[in-house]
Parts: sequence; structure tokens; C-alpha cells
Amino acid sequence: MTSKLEFQSGILEAYRDVLTPEVRHALEALAPLETRRRELMAARLVRRKQRAEAGARIGFLDPASLIPGTQLRVADARSGNFDGAVIPPDLTCQWIQGTGPATKPRADLRSGIRNVAYALLSGADGWMFDGEDALGQVDTMSLDNHRNLKLAIARDPLFLEVAEEVAGEMNQWARGFFGHPILDDWRRQLDFTTVLYRARGLHLDDRHLRLDGQGFSASIADLVLFVVNNAAALQAAGRSLALYLPKIQTAEEAAHWNALLLALEAHLGLPVGTIKVYVLVEQLEQCFQLMEIRAALAPHFVGFNTGRWDYINSVSDALAWDPAFVNPDISSIVMTYGYMRTYEDRVRRAVNTPDRNGRFALWQGGMEPNIPVGSEAGVAASMARAVAGAEREQREGASGKWVAHWKMVHIVRPVWEKAGQANQMGRTFPPLTYGPEDAAGLLRLEPAPRTIAGARDLLSVALQYGNAFLRGFQAAALKPADHFGNDDVLYLMEDMATGEIRLSILWEWLHKGATFSASDPATGMAAGDPFTAALFTRLLEEEYAKLRQAGNRDVHDDSKDTTLPVARAIVLAYVTSPVKAPWYVDLLNLNLGVTDLAEADRRITRFLETFREDGTRITANLDF
Repeated sequence: MTSKLEFQSGILEAYRDVLTPEVRHALEALAPLETRRRELMAARLVRRKQRAEAGARIGFLDPASLIPGTQLRVADARSGNFDGAVIPPDLTCQWIQGTGPATKPRADLRSGIRNVAYALLSGADGWMFDGEDALGQVDTMSLDNHRNLKLAIARDPLFLEVAEEVAGEMNQWARGFFGHPILDDWRRQLDFTTVLYRARGLHLDDRHLRLDGQGFSASIADLVLFVVNNAAALQAAGRSLALYLPKIQTAEEAAHWNALLLALEAHLGLPVGTIKVYVLVEQLEQCFQLMEIRAALAPHFVGFNTGRWDYINSVSDALAWDPAFVNPDISSIVMTYGYMRTYEDRVRRAVNTPDRNGRFALWQGGMEPNIPVGSEAGVAASMARAVAGAEREQREGASGKWVAHWKMVHIVRPVWEKAGQANQMGRTFPPLTYGPEDAAGLLRLEPAPRTIAGARDLLSVALQYGNAFLRGFQAAALKPADHFGNDDVLYLMEDMATGEIRLSILWEWLHKGATFSASDPATGMAAGDPFTAALFTRLLEEEYAKLRQAGNRDVHDDSKDTTLPVARAIVLAYVTSPVKAPWYVDLLNLNLGVTDLAEADRRITRFLETFREDGTRITANLDF
């Protein structure tokens, strides 16, 4: 029986320039690999369930075994006995990479493509145009994202017209902030920034495609749309075809990504290794298989990226079964905290392990979420912290870092300009080891506060993020409601990882009876008191009420009786569910476009009951 790829009604007609015949042929060529993707996602949940039932922690692979999906031995991967990728010239120096989508929710073409202009004029060495955590999925936003990127890369006249306008606006801001413009020749500046694209993870289904009546891989959709639509223009300009791959958990999954890359290269007649990939290290299990992942993706792999929120979420989720593992306030879990320090150290050792040709890989540091908008004192303090964070990562060996807003590029980039090195590949660090101490370090907790204020932060931002997501803003400037109106506390650019980690920790605190380290007069809680269901419900209602009463600047008025109640229902159900859902994003995706609370409750209940019964995640678009 031949598999049938289906497109949502009206999509082919509306997006002929994006879903071209060449794109559709490539999607059909890669569609047979969808079965393997579904098997890998099912295997994830089986491993998660088995570990919970057995009380077993994640461990290192047997060095004598083969990496599943490859003919590589684990020991060979660890020793660098494989042929890694050659780093192309435009990826050799990536001091600052900006991140963000190429469009806005429900925006017309001219308005949406402004995002690309800001990115390519920002002065960032690279810009990771996001198809995943920061890109809203309402309506046809994912396709608008690809359309805008294709037009910009092809230097469409409309894009150039918009870019000239945006350049003027950027210089106007810079004159006020820095005292001088940041753009002399905007046309030349457009060619400075390397274009990168973050595809959606293997765990996500596309909203506009399905295969044989079931959901279809968002990873395949994004890979094909980006590469097929832009390969010719990028290669003609001497640029790399470069992707970021998110949410990989194992080397076996990395091998599947490699199979997708090889299949697309073969379909398009491109030499093996033409497509280059960074891998985001944002899952605990990855840190037990870093060299194996690097080897499984050779010759495409160029580097790792270290982030904060997603990785913390994965640690919390992987140890949801363990009553002894309880995180502190999220503000305490910085990159120098316990298990995070070990995580970063293993990544820098992995990229600086040479392959058999003496080649190393890149390490791109984590996200700087600050935006320089607020009071003079607030901006000064936040920018000082941002620069200090960049200096720390540079000292530790990162070749660059991420920023979440174009205004941060010229604030943080001087840290690497001062150092003057294109990258830090080949810097000497101790070799990776794989003993019990290494495994323990990846789960190391350290004393830190756990407070009512911390719980309010988790709740307020999780609710706000869910509301923003349902409105199409998967990247949103947020801060806890208690700081609304205080311009000394800056808004931070947050994406899906923000919501994931906050609900994970709330679930952890509730179901493990986490105790507070300090008293709180407002609630009457004393140090040593547990986080109870009654307290959670009280705090949820109080934080929700603050959002309903907030001004339009912080919580859009037209969301308060539409998407905000749905976000509250999801938060309540997720946190109180005895069985922890693996992803907040599943429940949000399920309710995109839903404003009827009764319908949202039905979908939430259906998802959680199905997951409890047989471990199945409902990920297909119910409104296809």
C-alpha cells in the first residue's frame, strides 16, 4: 500500500510559492522515514515509563555496543574514531547568534517580514530563524515563516524596501542608546549575518500535513521546506545550508536525523555533508551520549549549543519518579549551579575531543534573554549582568552565545571582539570520562532557596506564557505579575522552554511535597512547610486574578476571556495530574484556536486520560 501525504484544505493554493512541486516531491521522498520517527518517539515514552517503574536513573551506553541506527561502536565515538565535519568559513566565527522567528502572528507579508530585516541588519554573526520554540503555530504561521525567509534570502524587492525602512529605525534607536548609528551601509550589512534555521523537534507533528490520516513529522516538514526553498540562493551566495536540531534525546535519534539529511541530500543531488547542523543540548539523556551524537551525525555535525530552561526541564522530567530529587527556585538554577555546571563542562569537553582527522567542533553558549528596555537603572543593571554572563561563557570556552533580541547584539558582541579569536575550538580540557561520579554530577543538587515568591514566579510566567502561545506569540516579553509597572525589573524574551520548565518544577514541588526554605507572612507558610494542593490552588487563583486585572500592556485585554482561561485550565490540569505529562506544548498545541473553555477542558481531559491509560501522546492537529 502506498502512503498518502495529505495537505490541509486550501494550503496548496494559498502557499504555491512555499509548497512548490519540488518541495512536495522532496516531502514524498522522505515520507517513508516517518514510520521510524514514530517508533523512536514511542521508544522514548517506554524508556521514561520503565525508568519510573524501576526507579532507575539514566546511565552511559555500553562502550562495546553499536550506536543504534549506525555501524559505529560507542567506544569509537568516544575516542573520536570517526570522520567529523569540516567547519565551513561562514560558521567558523559565530560570536553572537540571534534567535527568533521570521514572522509575527496573523501578520500581513510586509509587517511579518520586518522580523527578518531586523535580524539580518542586527550585526549578529548568525541568526537562527526559529521554526520551533519561538515560532507561533496559530493559523498558517509556520508557512508564513518559511515564505518570509525565502523572500528575504532571495532578496525580493519587497524585502529590500522593508529592510531600508528598518535600517532607519534601528539607527534612530542606536543614536539614543549608544549615541551613534549602528548601520553605515544597510545593503552590505544584509550579507554579513549567516542564516540558520531551527527545525521543529521529532516529538512534534506538523499542523498542515498528515500521512495516512495520522500526524506527520514537523521535523521533515521544516527540513524540506527550508533546504529545498533556499538551497540554490544560499549556495549561489557562497553560504552554508545550516540547521539547528532541537530536543534530541539519544544518539539513536541523532542517527535518524542523519538519515533524513542523507535522504534529502541524495534526493537533491547534493554532496554528502552539504547540510550542516548544530545540535541543541537540552535533554539530560543527551549528556550521557554527547560523543555518540556527534559521531552519529557526522559528516553534518558542526557544534553543540547549551541552553538553560529546556535542559532543566528535561532533568526535572527524567527524575519525576524520584521523591529525593527536588529543584529549588528557578532563579537559583543558573549555569554554575550543581548539575548545570557538570552539563556545560561535558559539552565543552565533547566539542574539544578531536576526531581521527584532528577536527574539533563548535560550542555556542546559551541564551541572553534580556531586552534593554526599562528604567535607566534597570537597563544598566541588566546589561551589566548580560555582559558578565557573556564574559563567563567566553572564559569557559564558548565560541559565542545567543541573544533573544536584536538590540542585545552590539551590547554583548564586544566581549568576543575583545578576545579576538574566531572560535575556541581545540582548547584543552580534560577528556570525557564515564564513571559513576560523572553520572552523579549530572544530577547534583546544591542547597538553594525554595520560596513562595519562587512559586508565584513559576505560576505567573507559566500562565502568561500559555496565554501568549495560544495567541500565537511563542516568543514573548514576560515578567512575573508582581513586577508589572516596575521598570527597574526588565521583561525577558521567553519561548516555549519557559513554560515547560515552570510547569515541570510546579508538578515536582506538588507531588514530592517540596518544603519551603523561608517563611512567608502573606500566606502564613513557615520554613519547612510543604507545597500542598491547597496552597497551589490558592496561588493559582491569586496569580490568575492579577493577570485578569493587569493592563493591556502586560496581558492583552482581548485574551482575558478567551485564551487566558484556557491557559489556566491547562496549568491546573498539568500540575495536579498524578501522572506527569512529558510536554506542556502538547496541551497548548491541542488547544490552538480554541476559546471555548468547555471544549478546551474536553481536549485536556482526553489527552491526560489517553496518556495515563497507554502512554500515548495526542499530537496530531485535531482541527485538520
